Amino acid sequence: MKKAYLLLLVTLLILSCEDKTEASSINLENWSKRIADISTKDSLVYGKSYLSIYSQIYSLSEHKTHNLTVMVSLRNTSDLDTIYIVKAEYYDTHGKSVTNYFDHPIFLAPMETTEIVIDEIDISGGTGSNFIFEWKTPKDCPEPLFEGIMNSTMGQQGLSFATQGKRIK
Repeated sequence: MKKAYLLLLVTLLILSCEDKTEASSINLENWSKRIADISTKDSLVYGKSYLSIYSQIYSLSEHKTHNLTVMVSLRNTSDLDTIYIVKAEYYDTHGKSVTNYFDHPIFLAPMETTEIVIDEIDISGGTGSNFIFEWKTPKDCPEPLFEGIMNSTMGQQGLSFATQGKRIK
């Protein structure tokens, strides 16, 4: 009987130590449903935006960091026009590309929003990560809005803050 309990205990310990981490969510199905052919669209206005995000922040000192979940929000602010996101490139603290989220233009319908989520366990971006978005809109259409929402909860404590993208071209 003791052997059975010991075997059960060891099995539970092994299962509880199993690594159940997941990679950052890149919803390929979401991007494939949004593929847009803009080669026939003329007179689209080109723009480029920068968004700072933080997958980690310093805590107590420069030698200790705290991981954050990041939600990057891509928003079409037009209530009339469809817009196109041509590129969403994620860079780390040192300016090296981490991920290009899609290799083809995607569309956002009027007032539509889609997200990119970087899981809390994904620290590849570091403390100074950022995005570059390239986009195209019809003439006289409002430009898209890019926001980063960073959060983390531990016990009864929560941390949350936001950043907004800035047009750079």
